[in-house]
Amino acid sequence: MTTITPALAATEQPLHFHAPRQAPAPPVDAGQQAWPVTEVQALLDLPFPELMHRAQTVHREHHDPTHMELATLLSIKTGGCPEDCGYCPQSVHHETGVEATKMMTPDAVREAVLGAKAAGASRFCMGAAWRAPNDRDLEKVEELVRVVKAEGLEACCTLGMLSGDQAQRLKGAGLDYYNHNLDTAPELYGSVITTRDYQDRLDTLGHVREAGIHVCSGGIVGMGESRAGRAGLIAQLANLAPYPESVPINHLVKVPGTPLADEPDLDPLEFVRTVAVARITMPKAKVRLSAGRRQMGESTQALCFLAGANSIFYGDKLLVTGNADVEADQQLLARMGMQTTRAHA
Repeated sequence: MTTITPALAATEQPLHFHAPRQAPAPPVDAGQQAWPVTEVQALLDLPFPELMHRAQTVHREHHDPTHMELATLLSIKTGGCPEDCGYCPQSVHHETGVEATKMMTPDAVREAVLGAKAAGASRFCMGAAWRAPNDRDLEKVEELVRVVKAEGLEACCTLGMLSGDQAQRLKGAGLDYYNHNLDTAPELYGSVITTRDYQDRLDTLGHVREAGIHVCSGGIVGMGESRAGRAGLIAQLANLAPYPESVPINHLVKVPGTPLADEPDLDPLEFVRTVAVARITMPKAKVRLSAGRRQMGESTQALCFLAGANSIFYGDKLLVTGNADVEADQQLLARMGMQTTRAHA
């Protein structure tokens, strides 16, 4: 096996919190290509037409470019999270006006699942604002997973850190995917989050993979990182053994009261470049446009689809932030001549 060590990246704008910290890079799978950070950045640096051509070529080799996966994300337990993620309005460390709630009931979740299914979603994701679930929490989540599966949708959860035993329990309940984003490059992580280490995230992904659950892991761009920082994030994801089946690419949603609320806007073409390089380096993955689609506009989203994004979060809200509405998504996909398809690993 080959071990990839990420290069340090300078930032274009100052980040927040304390000095960066390092984390070891995971080994790549023996049968998959290794992606040094320098090679990933070389892709990001390509002339835009050349990068798009390469991304489209890879995309067409592995996917139908006219098909889009639709997924819905529901916050089943909102607010009160003890983590201090600089982008998140659900943290108890930030004054954002988000009130903590109790976990939703199975009947309420079933109603949401039926609505998502009627709107065309094939994967239903549930998020809870925890550092890590306790055993009582997990028992309730297991019941909600069974609710989703009973309605014929794929089930995904994002609940924070998991132990190996907890991952096994979720697998037993029928969970198909577990989301746990790496967020950013390892050398920038401590500038965004101080209440956990990068290795904590890698450990959770390892537990999920060992349990036989598909991995959903991506990151957030527009948090003040440089292009080199974005290369570091993509390299970490692409060198996981194996790389994730689903890769959500989030655009920072700047929520008043969070430390990252005043970050400068990211050039839309930089976001498209990130999607394109994610597609090239993780050719078989579902690359999902996640948070931030509302402020992107249709033209940027269309470029992302051409760059290889073939999954979107679908619905009017992502956890507690706004999302592009269902009707607008349907109209955009129809105008592009795209069809929706069931999710598959």
